[in-house]
Amino acid sequence: MNLPYAEPYKIKMVEYIKKSTVEQRKEWIKEADYNLFNLSSDKVFIDLLTDSGTGAMSNNQWAAMMSGDESYAGSSSFLKLKEVVKKITGFSHFLPTHQGRAAENVLFSAIVKEGDIIPGNSHFDTTKGHIEFRKATAIDCTINEAFDTSVIHPFKGNVDLEKLKKVLKENSKEKIPFVILTITCNSSGGQPVSMQNVKEVSSVCKSFNIPLYFDSARFAENAYFIKKREKGYEDKTIKEIAKELFSYGDGMTMSAKKDGLVNMGGFIALNDEEVYKKATVYNIMFEGFITYGGMNGRDMAALAVGLDEATEFVYLESRIGQVSYLGEKLIELDIPVQHPIGGHAIFIDANKFVPTIPRNEYRAQALAIELYILGGIRGVEIGTVLADRDPFTRKNRYPELELVRLAIPRRTYSQNHMDYIVAVLKNIHDTRDQAKTGYRIIDEAPIMRHFTVKFEKI
Repeated sequence: MNLPYAEPYKIKMVEYIKKSTVEQRKEWIKEADYNLFNLSSDKVFIDLLTDSGTGAMSNNQWAAMMSGDESYAGSSSFLKLKEVVKKITGFSHFLPTHQGRAAENVLFSAIVKEGDIIPGNSHFDTTKGHIEFRKATAIDCTINEAFDTSVIHPFKGNVDLEKLKKVLKENSKEKIPFVILTITCNSSGGQPVSMQNVKEVSSVCKSFNIPLYFDSARFAENAYFIKKREKGYEDKTIKEIAKELFSYGDGMTMSAKKDGLVNMGGFIALNDEEVYKKATVYNIMFEGFITYGGMNGRDMAALAVGLDEATEFVYLESRIGQVSYLGEKLIELDIPVQHPIGGHAIFIDANKFVPTIPRNEYRAQALAIELYILGGIRGVEIGTVLADRDPFTRKNRYPELELVRLAIPRRTYSQNHMDYIVAVLKNIHDTRDQAKTGYRIIDEAPIMRHFTVKFEKI
């Protein structure tokens, strides 16, 4: 007989989570102005807001923290981390930062200027925010299949080469400081980019003499999908696949809070020494000295171990397997989700789930709120709220997809928790026709509004 799935680890410590009632949660979300970011964590039963920095570290990572070197300059923990980054990515130059958006801030301060254009595959919210903050423009060149959640495509994070070439041909090289590839592509549903597509994008960039950078927060998960789905990579290790993937680019930013398996940290890795020199100035200004960059020595020590663990197949099979388990259970109930299941999260298609709620009343946000009220589950809207307003017209931008993301923290929740999520979503799905109205915004920030926006119920 086939043996049931079992996690490749055992539990050494537990953290208690508190249950609450529907009535309590109705009051709490109202007090939070219907913004799930405003809830205190003790009011959440299962927290799927993000997989960023919310996972569990291993015993080897905790052990490494005890040997962290807290020297301001020349820390041995920095040198060890630099060695691991070089081994996995192949990039020569390395700058630590306190998290991924800090890495973007440092790098973009060095190379992005007003009027620039940065093509890519569905830029992440902070990436687009840092671009638009500098009065530059992010242009999405993702393949069309990514925007139809029912289409089965193994690499929905891929760049459409014709879209990319069109942007590069219609704009001068001086206005395009780089092309960015997000691996996996979070905004299109945690979808991977194929190695073939990376090669092709790299070739196009070289023909236009434009650098290619990676947003690498989930590069290990992307490498796993290449191994499982792309011909010729079945017998390669995750580390071999990652090394080849990075060889086609010129640099990377990294939120280590994802595939670094740590609670805080990030970095920039580059081949171009001139870009590195420019970035060091901003790293010192914004983050700290170049050998700690806002990170403790003990955090760098834990990250060095985490990068090694995250690029092992056994870990990735367990991590992505749990996400897949949740997704398949929802598909069995005809709950509309992004197909195929991505690496770090389930993305519920709110356009199909609650089409009865008008788009200008933020239907994905309304669905995320209902999920919290009925089950104490905190997800996040990936739709019109996150898409923000056009920086020039100040009108809402309506993306093709209105999604609710359920991001699964690494090595944190059990299969029983996944089954609980399925049961809550089934209850909402069974009564979805009753949902007629959503929410209106009563206060918002001028950029990246979704973190602090305030709503009222219509």
